[in-house]
Parts: sequence; C-alpha cells; structure tokens
Amino acid sequence: MTDEAAAPTVGASVRRRRRALDLTLADVAARAGLSVPFLSQIENARARPSMRSLQAIADALDTTAVHLLAAAETPRSVDVVRAEDDPGLSSAGKARVRPLVRGHHQLHALEFTGGHASGREFHHRNDELLYVADGSAEVDAGGETYRLRRGDTLYLSGGVPHSWRALEPDTRVVLVAVADHIEATADPRR
Repeated sequence: MTDEAAAPTVGASVRRRRRALDLTLADVAARAGLSVPFLSQIENARARPSMRSLQAIADALDTTAVHLLAAAETPRSVDVVRAEDDPGLSSAGKARVRPLVRGHHQLHALEFTGGHASGREFHHRNDELLYVADGSAEVDAGGETYRLRRGDTLYLSGGVPHSWRALEPDTRVVLVAVADHIEATADPRR
C-alpha cells in the first residue's frame, strides 16, 4: 500500500454518525452552533472543518473528533504518516492538528502544533500520554496544574479529567491514547 494518502475526509463519517442517530442536518447544526449549509458542505467533502468545528460536531453527535477522524480512514495494518501529510484540520491561527494514526485502531495519536488553548475539559475512558516535542504546555489534571517543557511527558489514567494549553506559539504536543472503544483492564492495585 502506498504511503501517500489524501487528507481525511470526515464528511462521510459525520453523515454516517448523524444518520445512525436519526438526526437531521438542522438538528446537528443547531447543536453544534454551525449553519446547515456549512454542515452540508462538510458532509459532501466541499468544506473541511477546523478542529474547533469538528469538535462541536462531535459533541453534537455524542462522540469525539478523534472517533470521527478515525472513522474517515480505512485502517491499515502498516501505515506511514508523512510529516508533510495535510490533515485538513486547523485551529485558530496557525494551530494544526495532525492524526498520527489513521483509521479505527486500538490506540490513537495526534500531534498538536501551535497555540492550542483549550478551556475544554476532557474525560477519556482509557489511559493517555502527552509528550511535549517542542515548546511548553500547561496541563490541568486531577485538580493539579503541571507545566511541561520540551521532552516532558504526562501520563493520565483513564477517567482523570484534564485540559491543556500551549504556553508558546510554536509548541508541539503529541498525544497518544488507548482508543475509547477498547475495554481496558483495570489496574488490580486500585
């Protein structure tokens, strides 16, 4: 299989999820705070959502942006994601989000580059690891605040509420997590 892949088109996965929930375009657009024409363009691959818009759509569909991205890609047993691959997702300004694992697998990984500022609190079913490849970030997790610099990692057990933000404009954070559809075995020491 070639290692050159097109940008993920999440439109089809958004449409499948919307139809599975028996929702109209208007229902999802209203829940997501987006216009019906824009949502229609996304579903028909005529527009690519920002990460913020994709997250709003995912919330409206009671799922995650990661799940919608994963569902947009055919899983591969061996896959190379090139640095120059265009994910088609951006946040505000120069911030980018790039999937590092394509398709529906047991783990997912994302690379966030730029000024990520999330006031949003995340609560994932399974464990995850944040690695600061460049710059610095601040993570609020389990009632504590952690400042991470280049080369630092932060491990989070499943269920720990957390949010994070980049402290420098060129910060690059890699997030690797066990996918939510995996039933992880609980630690017997807990």
